[in-house]
Amino acid sequence: MQSLKTSIERLAALGEVEHNPEARPVFFEFRDALTQGKIRAAEKIDSRWVVNAWVKHGILLGFRLGELVETGSNGLTFVDKDTFPARQFSVADRVRVVPGGSSVRVGAYVAPSVICMPPMFINVGAYVDEGTMVDSHALVGSCAQIGKRVHLSAAAQIGGVLEPVNANPVIIEDDCLIGGNTGVYEGTVVRRRAVLAAGTVLTRGTPVYDLVRGEIYKATAEMPLVIPEGAVVVPGSRAVSKGKGAEWGLSLAAPVIVKYRDEKTELSLVLEDILR
Repeated sequence: MQSLKTSIERLAALGEVEHNPEARPVFFEFRDALTQGKIRAAEKIDSRWVVNAWVKHGILLGFRLGELVETGSNGLTFVDKDTFPARQFSVADRVRVVPGGSSVRVGAYVAPSVICMPPMFINVGAYVDEGTMVDSHALVGSCAQIGKRVHLSAAAQIGGVLEPVNANPVIIEDDCLIGGNTGVYEGTVVRRRAVLAAGTVLTRGTPVYDLVRGEIYKATAEMPLVIPEGAVVVPGSRAVSKGKGAEWGLSLAAPVIVKYRDEKTELSLVLEDILR
């Protein structure tokens, strides 16, 4: 992919690219590779997640090249960039897309055996690996990386990121359970086998309190918020200790790690195997 990378970086650096005859063929080659999972916005190398900024440059190039077109029929129409239409799946893709209003953009990789429950949306640049379920009203944002056998429960929101191009996307590693109405944003990394209970919200500004290990996890200027492997995180709160907040008895949201996954936690997931 080095040749494709060089071409994308060169075109992305041009001030006027819309009328360059080379631009669209290069972009379509790039988009096909992205859709097929041959390239991705971030990948794990030597146990460390590395952002591929050139892939984000390629996606942004697609938006620059795109022209607004109208699609749809029978009174239900959509207007969007022609460079990122909705994906069409076939039986050969081995992806279950259950009827009911879901949408996946071209440029998102969806692996065989993924289940898409309606309505849900997977945005461009996202990578959704084998055996994952994207449940009703769930969002997988641009460039988000979702591992194998993940369950994104109903209304789970996995944030996206295109700019700045060197920013970490949200990463959910293998075998995680992301509960209903959760929100994971701003480059947060959820390590493998972690469980986020319903209603948990994680951002760069969110400190997470580990009652088991006695640690407080926070994002830094160099590193995103990282949830440890196997952690079970629930919504919590912490008291405001100063000023009017203390006077009024207010508290702030503070996710809490209450345990790490064990056999009892595994038993609660048996239903997943039956449903699939």
